[in-house]
Amino acid sequence: MDRRQFIGSSAMAAAALGLGQLSADAANTGASGKRTKLKPFAQTVQAPDGDYRAFLMHLSNNLGKDWPSEQMGENLEEAILKLPEDMRPTLKLHCDYDVWKQVTEHAAEKGINMLFIDVGEGIVLPSHPELALEGSWSVERIREEIVRLNSLGMEVIPLPNFSTAHNGWMKDYRHMISSKPYYRMCEEVLADIYEIFGKPRFFHVGCDEEDRWHIDWYSYRIQRVKESWWCDFLHIIHTVEKLGARPWVWADNCWENPEYFERCPKSVIQQDWYYDEAYGGFDPENKENAHWHRLIAMWNLEKAGFDQVPCGTNWVGYKRKELNVGADDVIGKLVTTGRKAISKEHLKGFMMAPWIRPTERKRIDKMLKAIDLMADAIAQ
Repeated sequence: MDRRQFIGSSAMAAAALGLGQLSADAANTGASGKRTKLKPFAQTVQAPDGDYRAFLMHLSNNLGKDWPSEQMGENLEEAILKLPEDMRPTLKLHCDYDVWKQVTEHAAEKGINMLFIDVGEGIVLPSHPELALEGSWSVERIREEIVRLNSLGMEVIPLPNFSTAHNGWMKDYRHMISSKPYYRMCEEVLADIYEIFGKPRFFHVGCDEEDRWHIDWYSYRIQRVKESWWCDFLHIIHTVEKLGARPWVWADNCWENPEYFERCPKSVIQQDWYYDEAYGGFDPENKENAHWHRLIAMWNLEKAGFDQVPCGTNWVGYKRKELNVGADDVIGKLVTTGRKAISKEHLKGFMMAPWIRPTERKRIDKMLKAIDLMADAIAQ
């Protein structure tokens, strides 16, 4: 299937799902002015303020993948093969729903009250069906899933990541960063997801790891810095706020950027993530820790007056893997540290992110263990 066939089939699939008629040309350009009005929908659950027990799962498979340029050829499968093997995106959604269901049910049993879904290309969006993959969920399907998750006691929050280090899900728009078409796509995607998820009170927009180390993995490398980064970031934040949701971001950009504490709106929930992958410990006085700037961010964000939801993991980072040290201790230490660093006024809860994508049977034990570790950490 070439690019034109893919775009056309996406548009037809969207029409079949009752998402409105979109021509292949409209799908390719973002379909501005052809927005489909969705049926009213609302979530029925809200996690208690100050006690968010969040867990991250992924529909997106291409979060950290590259995308071929137009010059690599019109045959998409052949163009993808020209990319580095470990950066090649998939054109078919991989999500074992039986595993997804088992993990979410276990999460509910263990007291998880907020589920974040990295949506990416995992949903057929009315304004941009060309971003979907074969097997991406329809609006009806994700809404049915949200109803089920609400019935289990979990508030559901969308997470489309707008970092240039994690935007393989944007396909060709990945090559249009900061342009007018890119801005329009961002606005339309955010509006779609906001309506699909029942006008959620929070909207996580990612924005992590946009640094030289992570960008260097890609064949097409974009790193926004200084005013260029601020323009794009604030556009995303203000778009979310105009929709009616509260923005939520990974806090990476505060680590070594003092102006972040002044320029980032205080309305934005900050999610510092510290996994101790350098194995430097959780002592804020240990400045020899290679990732001390990540750890100390919890104190700096508290001083600046931001609400926070620190994130831990049981993912084994590079240094821990090198030392053959597991990561089951991270979330417990993070919860203890977060409670010391952040005031009750600003500490809204914690998140567990096992970073397992796609959702598949062979890694279910790691996901279930992550939930158990989270529950134990919160209870301590």
